[in-house]
Amino acid sequence: MIVIYGIKEQLNPIKATMSDVIHQCMMDVLGMPEGKRAHRFVPLNKDDYYYPDDRTERYTVLEINMMEGREVETKKALIKVLFTQFEEQLNISPIDLEITIKEQPPHCWGFRGITGDEAKLNYKVNV
Repeated sequence: MIVIYGIKEQLNPIKATMSDVIHQCMMDVLGMPEGKRAHRFVPLNKDDYYYPDDRTERYTVLEINMMEGREVETKKALIKVLFTQFEEQLNISPIDLEITIKEQPPHCWGFRGITGDEAKLNYKVNV
């Protein structure tokens, strides 16, 4: 699951395209299936969104929640391609994008009535 934060006037007009960009990166780098998109947008009022002085109103935060298992180089590749694609496709510069990958063991995930370590996934976690 990915949670995206930004100022609503900046985020709302581009969130559909942003979701496409994020998911394409996830498919290309992690091998996620086409139908495995779980994005949650949190558009905030400007007075509810404090950010560093050297950022613009386009400052966007991505929190990527995933099961443990991906290699360090795979996660770094994902971060780098997100920076590149956000700049190329959304005109959001790397200074205005913050990415955090949060990993939890599979047994800490619950979906479809089971835990993640019990699930038969149609994609690989250990990449």
